[in-house]
Amino acid sequence: MILSSYQRIFLFLSLGIVMYSCSPKPYAQLNKAHQKQVESQVEKITATPPVKENASDSTHLNDLWVGTTNFSIRKPNYIIIHHTAQDSLAQTIHTFTVPHTQVSSHYVVGRDGEVVQMLNDYLRAWHAGRGRWGQDTDLNSSSLGIELDNNGSEPFSEAQISSLLKLLHELKERYNIPAANIIGHSDIAPTRKVDPSPLFPWKTLAENGYGLWYDDFMIMTVDIPVDNENYKTEEVMMELVPAGFNIRNALKIIGYDTSDLPAAIRAFKLHFIQRDIQAPLTENEIRILHNLYQKYY
Repeated sequence: MILSSYQRIFLFLSLGIVMYSCSPKPYAQLNKAHQKQVESQVEKITATPPVKENASDSTHLNDLWVGTTNFSIRKPNYIIIHHTAQDSLAQTIHTFTVPHTQVSSHYVVGRDGEVVQMLNDYLRAWHAGRGRWGQDTDLNSSSLGIELDNNGSEPFSEAQISSLLKLLHELKERYNIPAANIIGHSDIAPTRKVDPSPLFPWKTLAENGYGLWYDDFMIMTVDIPVDNENYKTEEVMMELVPAGFNIRNALKIIGYDTSDLPAAIRAFKLHFIQRDIQAPLTENEIRILHNLYQKYY
């Protein structure tokens, strides 16, 4: 059989992919490059700062260098959960390892539950971008990023959530991260992001101690009269909202950036309501907001 030039090229590329995937250490070169980058950062941290050579030296600011032992390295205080918006774990690993994307994360959890760590917890990943939670405007410096292999419109697999829960348990215990500080990308960047999507099981996480949820035992199914003869069945939060309750202040206390209030409301609904995201808050959703804000207050 004689192959065309296009067929030969395709066969060559296919064989290359197979050989690469079958390699016992397919990411050896990437890990080597990573180690080189780590070593360059270590050199910066361990370098002795320059000091003035004499009183007339205007080049250097420091008069004296005295090293103290009273220090530590950064400790993450938040965990931010994302979805990858890509089609496979391998695609995400590629995206996070090519320099021009300028994006990374500490962990990626595959659809089958495989957990890939891509950065030491004490290093600063580039996953949060421009965002704000409470008074923190540099979430990259204070958080761990966890990416879930998910295109943004599909349910999260049971294996994936199971692995995520185990990972959250380890990280929460290791760094003493408060339950309220486990949040989503959309929470910190309401004008830009929607991940990890309305399909993400935030309630399941909260039931396991990772994130907060409203008191759903206060939700009751009631028949509400529509007219003199007809009723509609709705689930209603029975906790009433006091007069003067301020929606903007409540969202701000939870942590949302309310400079764009409609965006903050959408982010709140994306996390806690998970339906009718674009619609204004209903009376019942305001009751849920009030119930939640008391947990953060």
